[in-house]
Amino acid sequence: MPLSALTGTKLRDLRLAQGLKQADAAARAGISASYLNLIEHNRRKVTPEVLERLADALAIDRAALAGGGNAALVEDLRAVAARGAGQGEGQRAEVDRVEEFADRFPGWAGLLVALEMRSLALERAVEALNDRMTHDPHLSASLHELLSSLSAVRATAAILAETPDLEPEWAARFHHNLHQDSERLAVGAEALVGYLDAGQGIEEQGIAAPQEEVEDWLRSRGWRISDAEFSAGLGTEIARLASSVARSLARDLVARAEADARAMPEDRFARALAARGPDPMALAEDFAVSPLAVMRRLAMGAELQAGLVSCDASGTLTFRKPATGFPLPRFGSACPLWPLYAALGRPMQPFEARVQMAGQGDRRHRVIAWAETRHPQGLRGPELREASMLILPDDGAGPTLRIGSSCRVCSRGDCPARREPSILAIEVAG
Repeated sequence: MPLSALTGTKLRDLRLAQGLKQADAAARAGISASYLNLIEHNRRKVTPEVLERLADALAIDRAALAGGGNAALVEDLRAVAARGAGQGEGQRAEVDRVEEFADRFPGWAGLLVALEMRSLALERAVEALNDRMTHDPHLSASLHELLSSLSAVRATAAILAETPDLEPEWAARFHHNLHQDSERLAVGAEALVGYLDAGQGIEEQGIAAPQEEVEDWLRSRGWRISDAEFSAGLGTEIARLASSVARSLARDLVARAEADARAMPEDRFARALAARGPDPMALAEDFAVSPLAVMRRLAMGAELQAGLVSCDASGTLTFRKPATGFPLPRFGSACPLWPLYAALGRPMQPFEARVQMAGQGDRRHRVIAWAETRHPQGLRGPELREASMLILPDDGAGPTLRIGSSCRVCSRGDCPARREPSILAIEVAG
């Protein structure tokens, strides 16, 4: 029976719950009361034999005194404490007593973990809604249509109300316009409500754009396409995508991934990765390919839990694979994309940074960004740029740059780059 550092505390709680005096329990177990007192205050180690006698004396299951049953709960509580550590000195938890808390109050501990998970889910929902409200072109157009219809209704109603001697012909014409504008307003409102309802839970249920449809398909595959699947073909899976645009994007993505696989076969790439580490520049030299191709290979492979985000010269995101603890916006102009755009502004120069996302506890990431230029129509044609940012987990010590998901939902109160106030009720220094 494995023991924990709090076995004595649990023993004392169980004895008190039975209303049994310490001396009586010690007598039943055949030990001295002073020895039992030391055991119950976790000041004296107890042998398994003595513990079994105490369990018999209290008529309890030996498993009730075993340690390790709450290991998962303890780890979850440590994660909760780590995330809360960034919220200010006044809210730091007593991490050294987390095992005692989980053992003595497992119900409260489980509720605390559940509430933290709910809080994280709500934060993700707020970030998604923030993206949509700020950048969604369909939402912007719908709101513009509603406001235009409302203005027309108001103008027509004002004319009818302020002109009592209006000729019948003109009055009928204004009434007709008022009816049409009202109908347009009702249809627009209904369409907007339907669109917003369809967008709820978009990460799990709905697809807002063809690119997100492709990304959802890749997510269902674990962001993984093995070399063997290229020869077998993925046409059947791609054909199940809902829109023709998504199917076209998926075919282009698969063709590019297949070309990367031919240039960097799985077995050779795995050996090079083991020797070089996740260094896109070094691996690109080994295989005589672009660092962007290496980044795609790293992100779509099984070796690393890496994220990847890519954009074109306009800054439009063309691919998004999030990393754990590093949420990515659907659109641009957010702090997590700063290294990506820094590389976009200075092509052919690697950019590397160690960052820590606000609200993610002590989790850190190493980001590597690279941008390239192309001239498919020669010197007189336009210059095309493509940039990618590889997101790798980082356990190393040292200084990091703290960033938030976006100004509107970032709790950092001391950020010099803040563009607008946060909607969070409490802002604290990060």
